[in-house]
Amino acid sequence: MIFNVFMIYNKNYLDLYLQRKSPFDKLRSNKGKMTHEETAIKTTYFSIVGNASLALIKGVAGYFGNSYALIADAIESTTDIFSSFLVLFGLKYSSRPADENHPYGHGRAEPLITFLVVGFLITSATIIGYESIINIQTPHGLPKAWTLIVLGAIILWKEASYRIVIKKSRETNSSSLKADAWHHRSDAITSIAAFTGISIAIFFGKGYETADDWAALFAAGFILYNSYLIFRPALAEIMDEHVYDDLIATIRQVSHSVEGIEDTEKCFIRKAGMKYHVDLHAAVDGTISVKEGHDLAHKLKDTLREEIPELGHVLIHIEPNN
Repeated sequence: MIFNVFMIYNKNYLDLYLQRKSPFDKLRSNKGKMTHEETAIKTTYFSIVGNASLALIKGVAGYFGNSYALIADAIESTTDIFSSFLVLFGLKYSSRPADENHPYGHGRAEPLITFLVVGFLITSATIIGYESIINIQTPHGLPKAWTLIVLGAIILWKEASYRIVIKKSRETNSSSLKADAWHHRSDAITSIAAFTGISIAIFFGKGYETADDWAALFAAGFILYNSYLIFRPALAEIMDEHVYDDLIATIRQVSHSVEGIEDTEKCFIRKAGMKYHVDLHAAVDGTISVKEGHDLAHKLKDTLREEIPELGHVLIHIEPNN
């Protein structure tokens, strides 16, 4: 069961990162709705409340149910609370408008916050792994059977939370919100590991008490792996990797609809927070005046920003087409 979930997890990540499913298909239909920044912040509050509630439930159930895997799960949920607060801070800071010292806005704060979230994940994985090894070497009783009911409910809730938050991350193009979503999926997976370990311990009885702890150790390893999956896209954003082919195609399509723009050439995109900054070379009739070319550049820029609200700074370089 764990293997199947693990494969689903990786398939979902590959669909998001390698296939890079376009998030720009419905941009023009989003006008008049809640801004991306507002949507992302509202979703983060949902994560904070959910993580706080589950951390308490897991901690109490793990203590009274004699389950070290459940306690380890509670530790991860506790770190999730702090990481969600970091995401909230990053979203609010990155949504600040451009100023004299930050002409491109404050969007770069978002992937930096994502790096901090990864740090929280690695710290929680280290603590869980250490405690699991200690518990494996320490004799203790079997976990209570009723903890399985608690874990079953937690698994369903965390998977539902993942689907809600990942949907919002796609709508807002937020890397830190995507990291928060993977926190929920990671929590669901570690809960499945705990469920499996407790089930083995209860079913086989005496001599299998450490199955619960081995499950927690497996969860720690999975959290570390998950940390890399969260870190990699944020690094791509910081390094301005070329991963926006779908948006470039949309920009070219909109540009060709502007009267006077005969073609487009180079198009470079870099993401900062939830905005995309564009450098575009547009070809026009080479016989027109400098002022006419200047006016066309402004017309193209205004059209692009109107049709694709997610665009931030747009620099148009005019070139003669003949």
